[in-house]
Amino acid sequence: MTSSFLQHQWKAFWRSKNTGKSIAVRIVMALLILYLLVNVLVLAFFLDKIFKAIYPAADVIRSFNSFLLYYFLLDLLARFQLQELPTLSVKPYLNLPVRKNQIVNYLCLTSLWSGFNLTPFLLTLPFLIKVVIPSAGGAVFTAYVVTLLGLTMFNHFFSLWLKRKVNLNGWYMLAFLLFIAVVSLLDFKFKAISISSFSVFIFNQLLVYPLYMLLPVLLAAGMYLVNYRFLRSNLYLDELRSDSSGEKSSTEIPFLNRFGMAGQLTVTELKLILRNKRSKSSLTICSMMMLYGLLFYTNPALGSSYGWKIFASLFMTGIFIINYGQFMFSWQSSHFDGILAHRITIEDFIKSKFILFTIFSGIAFILTIPYVFFGWQVLFVQFCMFFWNLGVNTLVVLFFANRNYRRIDLSKGGSFNWEGVGASQWLLSLPLFILPYVIFVPLNYLGYPLIAVTLMGFVGLVFIITRTIWINMLVKNFKKQRYLIAEGFRHS
Repeated sequence: MTSSFLQHQWKAFWRSKNTGKSIAVRIVMALLILYLLVNVLVLAFFLDKIFKAIYPAADVIRSFNSFLLYYFLLDLLARFQLQELPTLSVKPYLNLPVRKNQIVNYLCLTSLWSGFNLTPFLLTLPFLIKVVIPSAGGAVFTAYVVTLLGLTMFNHFFSLWLKRKVNLNGWYMLAFLLFIAVVSLLDFKFKAISISSFSVFIFNQLLVYPLYMLLPVLLAAGMYLVNYRFLRSNLYLDELRSDSSGEKSSTEIPFLNRFGMAGQLTVTELKLILRNKRSKSSLTICSMMMLYGLLFYTNPALGSSYGWKIFASLFMTGIFIINYGQFMFSWQSSHFDGILAHRITIEDFIKSKFILFTIFSGIAFILTIPYVFFGWQVLFVQFCMFFWNLGVNTLVVLFFANRNYRRIDLSKGGSFNWEGVGASQWLLSLPLFILPYVIFVPLNYLGYPLIAVTLMGFVGLVFIITRTIWINMLVKNFKKQRYLIAEGFRHS
């Protein structure tokens, strides 16, 4: 049955109206991935010399073992963001004598074709052949290869399972990111644990007891079964959803009803975000950026600077405005004509964007409150930049949205996807990051950095209070540009 599925997917690809464009994109992506894998292979040939240069007094194999767990943790984070879920249109097979097990097996098998599953072997095999075989023998070499295979498969199926769970419940993503943050703090900040020492302890066992290689294999098999059963039990989840049912969607938010049509449009856009690959991947990036403060606040040189605090706070509390807002109104490109023809006022349409930005920036600010651990100044800067993002950056984003004519296919994933990216996105980044420093740099030079931060928060608050004035200006501008935007979405 797997061969039949492959034939159907092959025919669907070649019969698609976008086949030529898809082939060009795939060729470019294949060349890029090949280039990255070649770089990994070159690095692998010099891995032993790199370890000797960094740790001249330490045993090379021990140094290699100390980094393996770090690699698989980073691999898991990268997979969570970049690895696409394998897909198959289930609906055509629902009325055919096709068993669930066959469909699930196909999804599991086709998911294995991923560059992430090749990288650990390209990175480690040259080292294992050059160093491990001469010093420890073939049995230990085999134990390492099997162990790496087991951990790679565990990461592969765990990331697929986690991304599917996140699609159903966003709390899984928050729990996962919180776990990574706690482990990182305990290791790098508080020195309460040492992942490096734990990694050495685990992989050194293979040098003495090669049969320990069976443990990662069992972990991978267990994770495969978890993923398999989850897929099988939820195979028809999306297909059984009916818009005509009397049940309310999980994205219905009662308090938004008080905003009238603007609130309804906000709920509709929330559904758009949660139900489509590209917008959902944008939301995933925003969630991961909540850890951005750890790069600055844990570094004494950067954490003591108000300039870097402003940059980190601007980024974390405004990442949704920056990341999602740069493609405004392209998210609605497929139904933009319907919006213009519907009984929706432009004022309500613009207001819904402000409501959406306020919701996600508010959530981001709440999630960054624990950074107060690094000092009350950190929380104060984040609070002021929260106001700046809501007051100023929202206006900048929507101003440039009126000049964005590039459409986006929401069904495509966000990994290495440059669809919808144009000159307006590059121009947008300049005022978003430069404007705050127009206020900060002069006052900081005079020795008043705290006053500069306070002034930025005050400016943001003033723009929030006077938002009605700016909405009216955006509405007038939108009325002039709307037909150009609609034409661009139709032909891009």
